[in-house]
Amino acid sequence: MAEFLLPPNSRPRPGVTHAAPAAAREPRSLRIYRFNPDSGENPRLDTFGLDAAACGPMVLDALIQIKSTVDSTLTFRRSCREGICGSCAMNINGVNRLACTTALSELRGDIRIYPLPHLPVVKDLVPDLTTFYAQYASVKPWLQTRTPAPPDRERLQSKQEQERIDRPAACILCACCSTSCPSYWWNGERYLGPAALLAAYRWIIDSRDEATGERLDDLEDPFKLYRCHTIMNCTEACPKDLNPARVIAEIKKMLVERRS
Repeated sequence: MAEFLLPPNSRPRPGVTHAAPAAAREPRSLRIYRFNPDSGENPRLDTFGLDAAACGPMVLDALIQIKSTVDSTLTFRRSCREGICGSCAMNINGVNRLACTTALSELRGDIRIYPLPHLPVVKDLVPDLTTFYAQYASVKPWLQTRTPAPPDRERLQSKQEQERIDRPAACILCACCSTSCPSYWWNGERYLGPAALLAAYRWIIDSRDEATGERLDDLEDPFKLYRCHTIMNCTEACPKDLNPARVIAEIKKMLVERRS
């Protein structure tokens, strides 16, 4: 995986160092971004040593152990620990990943852990996703219909129609893709970003939805859609192996075909 550039203000000063236990069988060192905006202090990079043989295999396991046994003030999001909820997305060794599905054994040398890049930081590894969620909501990610529902059954799809939306619907809104995108870094308030556009596409191609024209009209905008320059970082960063870049190209193609 290619590394994604971090913003200059995310390069913090050296902080506190906690050594690994003297009897550690597999000593590992984690350099973790620490920042509390309420404190008035500049960001720092704390170093935590641990025995990888004495904790779980994933980066999230190491973070939980550090919080439980070394520094209870370390702040990060987590929930499912199964790569489903997307809560523990962070930048690990320069790549946006889920901490719960990234094995310590995959990473060589010191492990550098930062929050997702180019977002305001709430605290430590917790980014502010307010704008990200607002952009997702703006594409109206729900079924829109004009005709009455059948009185005796659900709105049905064929197997082939369902398979078209199966992969786009697998997005877990972890924000790994959007925060790996330079276009989103520089135009994040106007460019919807890969995650929101993937969600829009999922409903555009849903055979049950009756607002396809309105959805496409809403995306016909120089910034909402066309800031994508097919850099492909989004596809490389996705922990669910989705392809937002291809989806965005498909939306552009649909708009061209409507005009022709």
